Amino acid sequence: MSDRSPGRSSSASSRGAARKILVIVAIVQFVIGGWFSWTASRAAPRELPVVVAADVRDVAGALRAAAPGAYRVEEVPDAAAADAALRHRKAYGAFVPGTREGAPELRLASAASPAAADALARQARELPGVRLSGVVDVVPADADDPHGAGAAMGFLPLLITAVIAGLLLVLKVRDMGARLLGVVGFAVLSGLLSSLMLTRLSGVLPGGWAVTAGVVALLELAMVAVITGLGSLVGPPGVAVGAVLMFVVGNPLSGMGSAPEMLPGVLGSVGQYLPPGAGASLLRSVGAFGGAGASGPVLVLVGWVVVGLGALALAARRGAGRGAGAGAGGGAGAGAAARGLVPHPAPSRTGAPPRTPVLKRRTG
Repeated sequence: MSDRSPGRSSSASSRGAARKILVIVAIVQFVIGGWFSWTASRAAPRELPVVVAADVRDVAGALRAAAPGAYRVEEVPDAAAADAALRHRKAYGAFVPGTREGAPELRLASAASPAAADALARQARELPGVRLSGVVDVVPADADDPHGAGAAMGFLPLLITAVIAGLLLVLKVRDMGARLLGVVGFAVLSGLLSSLMLTRLSGVLPGGWAVTAGVVALLELAMVAVITGLGSLVGPPGVAVGAVLMFVVGNPLSGMGSAPEMLPGVLGSVGQYLPPGAGASLLRSVGAFGGAGASGPVLVLVGWVVVGLGALALAARRGAGRGAGAGAGGGAGAGAAARGLVPHPAPSRTGAPPRTPVLKRRTG
């Protein structure tokens, strides 16, 4: 007889489970913390679009020589074309003829990325043989958030709450119609309230409240639909996959704290095909640039919405199929009973208790 009591066995099992949880969470923290910090610390100009007016084309050579691979320099006819490139989000900065002979002027669009504008301004002041006549911000960042830190911090809760909403909808709501209603309702409510906070109360995002609300709602709909759809198909593992894709991968690759062209390698381009990256670009486009460059991010977000809602529809169809199968099985049993057939144990050759019942007609 074992000396171990049920209480001691339960306590040992609990300690083992606690150790596993601690180790798993610590490893997850290690990986996510390293991933987030690595992408942020490696932010630097990489093929950052810059235009140079024809009258100061010498600056292009100096910029390429001083920072090889950091800037993608294109020549434009004049200052008007340079300003148009900035306002249409074709470039982050432009060099045009200045007020002094031989001294170019640097023009920026810091609303597209304060970090990119700061990096370009520092680089321009250090160019050998180039003396700037001045720096003009053609499309400035919001006055309440000139460095973009507030917008980046305000953007983060949009991703976190999308993960929480998707998880709760999968765990707590069984009916697929109610889940769909929850997905859409959360997106709408989040858009209305988050836009109020970011554009009016904290004021870190430029642009109108209604337009920003629409962008946030589309972003949330894309994320929550995918997380809920995957969770509805495969359960909690699907929620985990969606959370990793939207938050762990999507947040550091969104470029909200810097710019897509400042992330290592192809990560910036990859991030723009995920909802967080597309949402960040769309918020900037509608806020300060009158919608310039918005079509691409809108298509990306709509595509993810279709994927998420399609997963929800597939899960609902599977559920309906299982329900129909169960109903058919129940109907067959009722019909057998109506015909006087009752289950009797099938004989066993080994003498063991029978497992499969057979139907025999009731007598008497």
